[in-house]
Amino acid sequence: MSAIVTANTPRVWAGCESCYSNGRLVGVWVDAIDAADLTAAEIHAGSGIDPAVEGCEEFVCMDTDGLPTTGEPSLEEAARWGEIHAEIGDERWPALCAWVRSGSYVAEGDTAFPVLSDFEDRYCGSGWDSFQDYAEGLAEDIGLLSEVPESLQSCFDMQSWARDLAFDYVTERDTDGTLHIFRSY
Repeated sequence: MSAIVTANTPRVWAGCESCYSNGRLVGVWVDAIDAADLTAAEIHAGSGIDPAVEGCEEFVCMDTDGLPTTGEPSLEEAARWGEIHAEIGDERWPALCAWVRSGSYVAEGDTAFPVLSDFEDRYCGSGWDSFQDYAEGLAEDIGLLSEVPESLQSCFDMQSWARDLAFDYVTERDTDGTLHIFRSY
């Protein structure tokens, strides 16, 4: 089991399907990366139920915390999300989750798992109050008006340019209001 839990570590509550069907809520919260390796004894620890005697053989994720998808993933799917978290890192995990939630992400084959290299290529960052703010910063960074005489720069319609630029991007806000911006190519 993982010993270090951070604010962004995805976690799942793995429960026993047999116990649940019999009116008993038996399970354990674990880091998602550890879900596939859970044993019946670990899931039933402290419940007073002997899983070998009770015929407890099926285990499912009955709740999740910090995953970018909804529903109840299998233990193996939860573990894969945990591996993706470990690969991308705690700091970039909220941005990756935002990308997945946006629905405009690139998935690995026919799975729901994102292609991390595409995430890296498309992620522009976060911290702007609006796409307009991002576009204005981008215009400055690329020297959009550097060749235009200063006396004519005020004639440029930055708002229209940003509005047109937005067609090539996807934005997604976190629940805390953080705006993440991604290229949509």
